[in-house]
Amino acid sequence: MTPVNSHTSAANWTREPERGNVWLLRLMVWLSLRLGRPLGRLLLYPVSLYFLLFARRAGQASRDYLRRVLPHPPRLTDRFRHIFSFASTVHDRLYLLNDRFDLFDIRIVGAEHLPAQGGALLMGAHLGSFEVMRSLARQRKLQVAMLMYEENARMVNSMLAAINPLAETDIIPLGKMDSMLQAVNRLETGHFVGMLADRTLGGDTARACNFLGAPAELPLGPFRMAAMLKHPVIFMTGLYLGGNRYEIHFEALADFSATPRSEREAAIHAAQDRYVQKLAAFCRHAPYNWFNFFDFWHTGKSAEETDT
Repeated sequence: MTPVNSHTSAANWTREPERGNVWLLRLMVWLSLRLGRPLGRLLLYPVSLYFLLFARRAGQASRDYLRRVLPHPPRLTDRFRHIFSFASTVHDRLYLLNDRFDLFDIRIVGAEHLPAQGGALLMGAHLGSFEVMRSLARQRKLQVAMLMYEENARMVNSMLAAINPLAETDIIPLGKMDSMLQAVNRLETGHFVGMLADRTLGGDTARACNFLGAPAELPLGPFRMAAMLKHPVIFMTGLYLGGNRYEIHFEALADFSATPRSEREAAIHAAQDRYVQKLAAFCRHAPYNWFNFFDFWHTGKSAEETDT
C-alpha cells in the first residue's frame, strides 16, 4: 500500500459537470414541499430512468461497483435501484434542511461512541447521506462543522441557499492558512468536526488500499489532519434503507491523542486501513448507498469490459 501523488486520477470526479442550476433546484424545492414527499418522490422514477439510460459513465461506474459488492452479477433492476437510492437521498435533503424530521424514521446505532462533551472528528464517506446526520444534530442541538475544500463549500452554500435560505451550515474551508486553527477552535469548544475521506483531489497524497477486492486510491490527508488534531475519530455513515428509513451508524475508528511522533505515520496507515474495512463492511450491508459514480478503482475500462 504505497502512497502516490494523485494529481490525475483524483481529479477525474471533479471534472464531471454539475447538472441543473439554482433556479431548477428552487423549482424542485417549491414543488416537493407543496406536493409532499410521497408525490414528490414520483418525480424520482423518470429522473432515475433517464440517468440509467443516458448517463453512460455514471452507469458504467455503478455497474463496476455493484459487480464488486453484490453476490450476483448486477441486473438492470440493481442498477436502477442504485441510482434511485441516490436520487432519494438528494430529494430528502429538501425536507431535512426544512426541519421536516417528522417525515422520517431515523434509527441510531452506536451513539455511545460519541463523546458526551463533543470534541471529536466524524470521518464519513460518500455512502448514504451525511445530511441526515447534520439534520439530526440540529434537532438534538449538537454542533457540527464540516471540513471541505473551498470550491465544494461554495457549491454546498449555493445549494443550501436555494433549498432553505435560513439553513446554516458551519463549513471550515480546507487549504487556507487558518484551516487547522479553525478546526482546533471548534473541537476545543465541543463541536463535532466532520470530513469525508473517500475522495482525493488534485495534489492530495493518496494511498492504494485494498477496497472491495481491488486497489483503490484513498486520500491520506484526512487521517494526517486527524493525527495532528489529536482528538477521537469516529466513523460515521447515514444509510438510506428505502422508504423513509435511515440508519445512522457511529463506530470508534482511532484516537491519536497519545500517539508518539515517531509512530504517527504507522498509526495513520492503520487508521486508514480500519476506515477502509468499515467502509467495505457497510457497502456490503447496504450496497445501494455508494454514491461515487466515477471510475473509483481507475480500471480504465468500461463496466462491460470488467465483467469479462
